[in-house]
Amino acid sequence: MIGYITVGTNDMPKAAAFYDALLADMGAKRMMEEESFIVWSNAPDKAAFSIAKPFDGNPATVGNGVMIALALESAEQVNAMHAKALSLGATDEGAPGPRGGGGFYASYFRDLDGNKINFFTMTQ
Repeated sequence: MIGYITVGTNDMPKAAAFYDALLADMGAKRMMEEESFIVWSNAPDKAAFSIAKPFDGNPATVGNGVMIALALESAEQVNAMHAKALSLGATDEGAPGPRGGGGFYASYFRDLDGNKINFFTMTQ
């Protein structure tokens, strides 16, 4: 159902380097790029993730209560991707671990622009 997700950035080169390094571990590559946005995906027919300078020319800001969740295959991958994000300069918003029962295993971080991102898997 999701076609793509976009988060704003105020520093395109810095955000691009962060997501190039982070999303490569998920097998994602740049699939579209312009001066004001970059899009990554695993395949043209799969959901995509993008960063963009706001179209209205105002600074990018973080939406309160907004979070993007990216599905992974295993708890080990969630652990590794969370650690990778932190090593690239992200800030921790919740260490990897089980959440809320039902086999939901997740981690949370904020990217270099303060956007909240979640890596998760279903373990059951």
